[in-house]
Amino acid sequence: MDIETPHSTVNQQQTEHSASTAAANTPSPAEGFEVLLITGMSGAGRSRAAGTVEDMGWYVVDNLPPKLLVPLVDMMTTSGSDGGIHKLAAVIDVRSRSYFDDLAAVLSHLDDLGVKTRILFLDASNDVLIKRYESVRRPHPLQHGNRLIDGILEERHLLSHLKERADWVIDTSALSIHQLSTKLYETMLGSGPTTVAVHIFSFGFKYGTPIDADFVADVRFLPNPFWVPSLRELTGHDKPVADYVLSSKGATEFLDAYEKAIETALEGYAREDKHFVTIAIGCTGGQHRSVAMSEELARRLRAHGLKVTVSAREQHKHHSS
Repeated sequence: MDIETPHSTVNQQQTEHSASTAAANTPSPAEGFEVLLITGMSGAGRSRAAGTVEDMGWYVVDNLPPKLLVPLVDMMTTSGSDGGIHKLAAVIDVRSRSYFDDLAAVLSHLDDLGVKTRILFLDASNDVLIKRYESVRRPHPLQHGNRLIDGILEERHLLSHLKERADWVIDTSALSIHQLSTKLYETMLGSGPTTVAVHIFSFGFKYGTPIDADFVADVRFLPNPFWVPSLRELTGHDKPVADYVLSSKGATEFLDAYEKAIETALEGYAREDKHFVTIAIGCTGGQHRSVAMSEELARRLRAHGLKVTVSAREQHKHHSS
């Protein structure tokens, strides 16, 4: 019979303690996961808010009973099939009225899991809500054959406690759908050009002018590296080509002016609820000048705190002038 020595017992206890300490220090899969509850008065703009939040990168679920929040979060944080999703937005309204009593317990449970949970509440005056319902000629979900105002007042009573604990309350009475979207960006992400995502892509005019760009720039006025034997088989991603293009006469002046014009436009776009902008920069074959200029413009815009992605439309095509 083996007899465990005091020394081995101490070692085992130390090992178990280390394991338990490591487990305690290991973050829960739900930590870092965010949940946004979008709720508020029917007709106050929940659908528009859900679409805007989705554009911000949230995974949006409409009309979700609060009780399903916990299993959904659990599935998205442990199944490994969420594709990197870590922000869930759930639209909750009075169609889930029988589940509202569960909401407080659900929010407490999410807190215990380490999930950051916030509430966005959309409101509007009774007069505005009545006008909106009359314009779409639909009954209020709580009207039950009574007057429209009766349904609105009942809903306002049901949601009063949720409004009190909301992180953000937005009154949409005087807002258009575009102004609501801009207000949401300002509330959740801040204001100005940094709320606009920019994508820049290079292309070759010989393969057709793009139809999906907000701006199209032509850099064929620059010397073409295609005619330099040592550069012909390279692209604008290669330093020798980039140096050749960017040091060419007119390149810096063009970038300075274009950068300023883009910045001015992005400021206006942010105010007008346009948060995705595409810039196309073209040369003859889309291999040298346009690629180098796209990368340099992206570098400059990123220096202003902008989110910029870059691609090359003709990157799989053969080199051509």
